[in-house]
Amino acid sequence: MDWIKHAMSRISADPNATPVTKVGPWDGLGDYHNNVAGPGAIPVTKVGPWNDLGGFDNNVAGSSAILATNLPPWDGLTMLAPYFYNQFGVAPGEEHNKYYSNSSPLMESGSSLNSGANNYMGIPPGVEAILPQETSAEMPHQPSQTEIISSEVHEKYKTFKRFDTVNDHGDHFYLLNAPAVKTPPKAWVKRIQHEWKVLENDLPDMIYVRVYEDRMDLLRAVIVGPAGTPYHDGLFFFDVQFPYRYPSKPPLVNYRSRGLQLNPNLYECGKVCLSLLNTWAGSGCEKWNPSNSTMLQVLVSIQALVLNAKPFFNEPGHAMYANTPLGEKLSMAYNEKTFLLSCRTMQCSLRNPPKNFEDFVAGHFRNHGRKILKGCRSYMAGAQVGCLIGDGEQDVVDEGGKICSANFNAPLKLLFADLLKVFAKIGVNCAEFQDPGAAKATAGTPSSLKP
Repeated sequence: MDWIKHAMSRISADPNATPVTKVGPWDGLGDYHNNVAGPGAIPVTKVGPWNDLGGFDNNVAGSSAILATNLPPWDGLTMLAPYFYNQFGVAPGEEHNKYYSNSSPLMESGSSLNSGANNYMGIPPGVEAILPQETSAEMPHQPSQTEIISSEVHEKYKTFKRFDTVNDHGDHFYLLNAPAVKTPPKAWVKRIQHEWKVLENDLPDMIYVRVYEDRMDLLRAVIVGPAGTPYHDGLFFFDVQFPYRYPSKPPLVNYRSRGLQLNPNLYECGKVCLSLLNTWAGSGCEKWNPSNSTMLQVLVSIQALVLNAKPFFNEPGHAMYANTPLGEKLSMAYNEKTFLLSCRTMQCSLRNPPKNFEDFVAGHFRNHGRKILKGCRSYMAGAQVGCLIGDGEQDVVDEGGKICSANFNAPLKLLFADLLKVFAKIGVNCAEFQDPGAAKATAGTPSSLKP
């Protein structure tokens, strides 16, 4: 029997399989990040350096580095704002992922914010044929094309499994990184099957995984951005390869960045900087342990440690600003920039969804699009990025003038207009954002068709 073609049929509980180890208490990201995550933070991983903010190069050498520069008092926002927002005025295609060649099928360039909304219409195959069109006044009782699309997208989204095996891996980052041997060792196959079983049974909310029957070494995962962070409601995709020395060596993980760096630990080139992956310094249980580290632990670490509420402090060199008024201002400015990049990532995902996740991408944004738009509107009205709860409503506006900056509002308005158009075309009820008076006219829309 071909072990590859029938991999899933042979998955079984093995008493000798490496057990899944629950991640124990975690006391912060190295010496610098005790203020970042609360006592509920899960994994035991340190995150690595990032030099994209400028001006901190002497302070990012790692957890053992000595801060060589004593910075005088300054208004961090004044100095950082030009950098934070200069990414949003580039010409189409300039923010490409430098890690990919121009001929690579994985090349997914961004575009300028004033491009036509039709550039962002990455709707699953088959849906394009029934894009919204004007309905005839002579047939008022027939469902609109928007309602038809919304219903179809919703049904596919409801049946999308949290874990599944698929065949098409044509756009996977590690596609050409072919296995060294045609027939892998039985011990390796057994371990990968064990990983599959753990993921199938224990994946937490907001993480979805696809594995491949004919390439057991490959995996793709998407993490939904957690609420209360600048990543809320976004989709963040990761391509994974298990080397044939796995688990002696950790998995290879690439973030599908679309050329956008929205976190100190997720590089433009796709590198994921995490001690658990041995891509950043760590010690003890912070590093990969062949005996008890798992792919599930890697995904949970990214979800909890990387996509957090204050990613500015993921950078070790920024610990000196923690719990200070200046540090809070810098963190707020970074969150604003991060949310803008998250919105652009949404556009890229809709325009060119990763294979085997087309239905999930369309369904997710159909269901969450209205909340995302309400969040944008709240931010433009002055709410602090990351303070939204529930259906996109504002949680609190902190005292002391903690509101979003003018530099943030201008690009957000452009993003809001583009998202509004593309969300409407996948069935999101956008009437209240297009015309407040039109919202009443849609009150009779069947609830099953409302996001």
